[in-house]
Amino acid sequence: MTVNGWEMMIPLAFFAGTGVRVANELGAGNGKAAQFSTIVSVIQSSVIGIFFCALIMILHDKYAYLFTSSTEVLEEVDKLTVLLAATILLNSVQPILSGVAVGSGWQAWVAYINLGCYYAVGLPLGLLMGLVFDFGVMGIWGGMILGGTAIQTVILAIITARCDWEAEAKKASVRVNKWSTPNPQDEEEDQSEVQQ
Repeated sequence: MTVNGWEMMIPLAFFAGTGVRVANELGAGNGKAAQFSTIVSVIQSSVIGIFFCALIMILHDKYAYLFTSSTEVLEEVDKLTVLLAATILLNSVQPILSGVAVGSGWQAWVAYINLGCYYAVGLPLGLLMGLVFDFGVMGIWGGMILGGTAIQTVILAIITARCDWEAEAKKASVRVNKWSTPNPQDEEEDQSEVQQ
């Protein structure tokens, strides 16, 4: 999990950067630039994720020595390496798609998708695989990957791929104009304060 936490800092940075970039482009009325930013961020983060996934798979029997010298722990970590690699790969895309959704103003959708995927599908599937079918940690983690992260990534990818970026830019421009258009009453109050 420590390795996953280290690697996860990169996609989280992409999450924040992509969300801000998409929001800025949509607010400026530039849907094509928002779409381009999304594509570039997903590709860049995916390449980084593939690199770390391959690195973990290549060093599957060595990287655990960073944390322990116990033979039993090393064997268990080696068994879980495939799940770690899958987690790293999926987590290289999922946060970026979440950032795009947040930057596009779809925060409620992201919240519902998160809740549904992790708590309605991932957690029950993980408990079923881990405890009922007796796969242990592999079952719990595998269920969370399949039911939570994988499904969430697919749903967000479909939403993002089907997005009409120009329409989203128009919606964002309307929202920006609504909140940035000065109220005439406020201008009168400001002028009266200046005169005093």
